[in-house]
Amino acid sequence: MRVEHNFDLTNYNSYRIKATCKRAFFPSNEEDFIEIFSDNSEEKIIIGGGYNIIFSKDHYDVDFVIVGESYSSITLEDNNVVVCEAGSGTKDLSEFALAKSLSGVEIFYDIPSSLGGAVVMNAGASGEEIKDILIKVRYLDLEDMTVKEINKEDIGYQYRNSLFQRETNKIVLKAWLGLQSGDAAEVRNKMESIKEARWAKQPKEYPNAGSVFKRPPGHYVGPMIDELSLKGYRVGGAEVSKKHGGFIVNIDNATGMDIINVVKHVQEKVKEKFSVNLEIEQRII
Repeated sequence: MRVEHNFDLTNYNSYRIKATCKRAFFPSNEEDFIEIFSDNSEEKIIIGGGYNIIFSKDHYDVDFVIVGESYSSITLEDNNVVVCEAGSGTKDLSEFALAKSLSGVEIFYDIPSSLGGAVVMNAGASGEEIKDILIKVRYLDLEDMTVKEINKEDIGYQYRNSLFQRETNKIVLKAWLGLQSGDAAEVRNKMESIKEARWAKQPKEYPNAGSVFKRPPGHYVGPMIDELSLKGYRVGGAEVSKKHGGFIVNIDNATGMDIINVVKHVQEKVKEKFSVNLEIEQRII
């Protein structure tokens, strides 16, 4: 198993916040996970692709477990069931499905996420969520250090929430997804049209971590921010995107606290004007 000391985390968060950690572990199989977490003498922070996180510090005197390329196989079983290790990317999953003429994950083509992260937060867009295709999940239970499996129905999925967010002692290892046979050309066209639509309205030109806030019942985040004229609001190197108010972008070497302070300002102004509590969708570490 690869282990790095005083590891630079800049390329392991999509905001490109500069940060380091004491050690970084890169597991490549289930035994590595068990070995890492059997030593419970020190705190450990687990991340995937870093697509939905905000680092609040420039150095972490703790160990990070990075579930990425070293644990990212995608395989096809019978009946169009795709099995993904937690470090695989949703973009890679979509491309794998396309190569097999399978439909059901086109919406994830341009959603930056690891499969593990998508399962934990019930990632999705345009009314589709990972739970819609999920069959079961294999995970490591840190309570008794055993590997277990759980069916989708028992995960307690909600909007951008799941059992794995509420019980952080359960580490997602692998997921089984049920897809449908499709026409490769149609699948490709849908993937490309989804990508084009997102690039047209989202700030892909600057580092960001996608939608910052969960959608509150009865409201849309973007229009509220537009009405408050908060587009372009800036703290340090972090700014509310001028292209889409639901995004915060790193335009000039932003720190994690720059981003967090922009988040707090937006929350305060939305609360004052609309009496709505905006809940952050991203994970602050």
